[in-house]
Amino acid sequence: MWPPFHSVIFVPLLGLLRPALPLILGLSLGCSLSLLHVSWIQGAESEEQCRGAAGRFLELQPNNQKNLNPKIIPYSRTPRVPPSKVLRTRYIQSELGFRERLSVIVLSSRSTMNTLAVAVNRTLSPHVTRLVFFTAAQGPKAPAGMEIVAVGDERPAWLMYHTLRYMERHLLSGYDWFFVTLDDSYTNGYLLQDLVTHFSPAPPIYVGRPMEFIGGQEGWRYCHGGSGFLLSRSLLLRLAPHLDSCRSDILSSRSDEWLGRCLQDSLGLACVSKYQNLHFTSLELPRNLNIENLAEESLRGALSVYPMRDPVVMYQLQRRLSHIRLHRTYSRIRQLQAEIQNLSLWTQSTEVSWPVGINPPFSPTSRFDLLTWEYFTETHAYSCHDGAPKCPLQGVGLLDVQQILEEAVEQLNGHYYPILQFHLRRLLNGYRRFDPTRGMEYTLDLLLQVTTERGHVGVLSKRLSLLRPLGRVEILPMPYVTEATRAQLVLPLEPTDTAYVAGFLDAFATNLLDTQDNVALTVVLLYDLASAGRTTDAFEEVRTVISQLERRFSHFHVEQVRVRTESPSQVGIMEVVSKKHPMDTLFFLVSGRSQVTTEAVNRCRMNTIKAWQVFSPIHYQEYSADIVRHGLHPPPSQHPMQNGRFDRFSFSEFCFYNSDFMAARRKMQSDRGEREEEEEEEGGYTQLLELFLHFSELHVFRALEPALVQSFSLRPCSSHLSGDGYHRCVLSNLESLGSRSHLAMALFEQEQTHST
Repeated sequence: MWPPFHSVIFVPLLGLLRPALPLILGLSLGCSLSLLHVSWIQGAESEEQCRGAAGRFLELQPNNQKNLNPKIIPYSRTPRVPPSKVLRTRYIQSELGFRERLSVIVLSSRSTMNTLAVAVNRTLSPHVTRLVFFTAAQGPKAPAGMEIVAVGDERPAWLMYHTLRYMERHLLSGYDWFFVTLDDSYTNGYLLQDLVTHFSPAPPIYVGRPMEFIGGQEGWRYCHGGSGFLLSRSLLLRLAPHLDSCRSDILSSRSDEWLGRCLQDSLGLACVSKYQNLHFTSLELPRNLNIENLAEESLRGALSVYPMRDPVVMYQLQRRLSHIRLHRTYSRIRQLQAEIQNLSLWTQSTEVSWPVGINPPFSPTSRFDLLTWEYFTETHAYSCHDGAPKCPLQGVGLLDVQQILEEAVEQLNGHYYPILQFHLRRLLNGYRRFDPTRGMEYTLDLLLQVTTERGHVGVLSKRLSLLRPLGRVEILPMPYVTEATRAQLVLPLEPTDTAYVAGFLDAFATNLLDTQDNVALTVVLLYDLASAGRTTDAFEEVRTVISQLERRFSHFHVEQVRVRTESPSQVGIMEVVSKKHPMDTLFFLVSGRSQVTTEAVNRCRMNTIKAWQVFSPIHYQEYSADIVRHGLHPPPSQHPMQNGRFDRFSFSEFCFYNSDFMAARRKMQSDRGEREEEEEEEGGYTQLLELFLHFSELHVFRALEPALVQSFSLRPCSSHLSGDGYHRCVLSNLESLGSRSHLAMALFEQEQTHST
């Protein structure tokens, strides 16, 4: 019987396709899954669009099919939209790759850390950016204010090895030059800065006092460690891969000789004393030598002086060099003054302002630019910051007056001695003003006792003019601060402030929530004790506005705190709020009459530094519309900063960290003396300014804040405030009415109305 026809054909065919069957099945399964995956992702096209496309395809005429070009639409995901606002720090030095010029490395020991190392720190740290001390092991009590690194190895060569490794890992990216010295060597900070400023850090350079190796090859030199030596950044980059081999191959009892052999073996570099026509000069002191007997020329040109066996000798050397530099500065000033006077004869204007070489006095362009003179005596000033007519001189103000009187008598004796000799009896009149182009100017009427060469004594009154010129601008070291800190805004509200809540929250949502700023809000509802039995809530309208804001921004929650008190104060409010937040919270106490912007919050973050500084912004206070515009509405294009002033008497806004507030509050509570009891009877410390000024060592920073605008309103001045606080509140309300011209115009119109 014959087999079926299909079995005769397909059995051999299956035998031929059997090896390729897995490939065919895999391709089929892969294509099916790919089509299914694409159909899931590209589900955006609706069924109606598919039907419309099919209908348009069926309507095509046959004669038009030749013009049909296929269009391939590739699959692509929707690109991720970047955020509209990128938070970044304002410190761009690290982003641009800027480096500091010099870092100083000092090799010390446990026995000399509290003596010679402290002397090096005091004499050299004001001149360099960073000063790091390396030692094998620290003592039981490390000196304060010094950066000390303990490597745990007392062998000199290994101490140098660990020091270089630390420099490679932590300092190499931030500095161009490294000066390595010992703690028994004095370094002239002025010359070191001048020398490094003129050096180029590009090539690998090893600069110091060259010394020959014992038994070494000809031309090999290492830099003496006692006099110090300079290493460039490029040199350390090349040396880093060879440090491990140098540690195991080179044996030396001296750290400087070990480094010199390592550089010579690995890089072929020897120590040089001259680079770019600048010489490295050091001075070796003999034993029992008096510093005052040293020649001025040799001492003035020495970059380092060694060895220093006593820290007192290092301080004496610093004093001697400071006197030399001061005398050179005075002689240079006299030389420049003589040159200016000679050149003034050939210029168009022959008048030379006094003192010679100082900017001429400021010339006001209008009566509003006049610089006012402040009258003072030896004990009191008659122009006080709080508006009082008279206040005692204290602190730096008193020290300034004492110094200027001593300088006046010293200048008179230097000019008239030995013919006349002056002694100050008392100050008759004193005037001073600050000129932003020159400095502090003084005019003094002195009552002097005059003694002649023959011994005759008399009394003389004389007027003197003195100037304390502006010095060199210095950059103060400040801790690093970023803008990413979460700001916790605290808004205290009394029943009289409910009318301003809607405007505040509207500006808060527009300026901070719409821009997705990292902020939070706490509203403190202040109830008086008399409202305990009332059935109506005084803040019902406030709660309604807050609920609307939370419905608008579902991710944002406003924290509400209820406080019942008879005398609300800033310190009392923050005592309640601070307990609900962690210690690292940044608080921004604001007023309901202010309009907070992103710029104001950023400056709050930048100017508030934990354990260092608190910030009190001075808001811009608008004048009363009834006085400025006489009841008329302002034009829509009018600038808001034209009719107002910066209210320096108000402290309603304050920025601080919770940890700083708690520390000041604990110190205030621990002070239970008679002074505090008297101050509590007078009103106590109710404002944050008074708290941080009297019970903390923090810097209180005040600055104008144009991004913080407050609408006009008369603030209620509570009788529970301290004497100064109540006085500032009254002055703030009075000056917020209008400027002098506005008040004068209002009085003039009132008199005209009454006269008619």
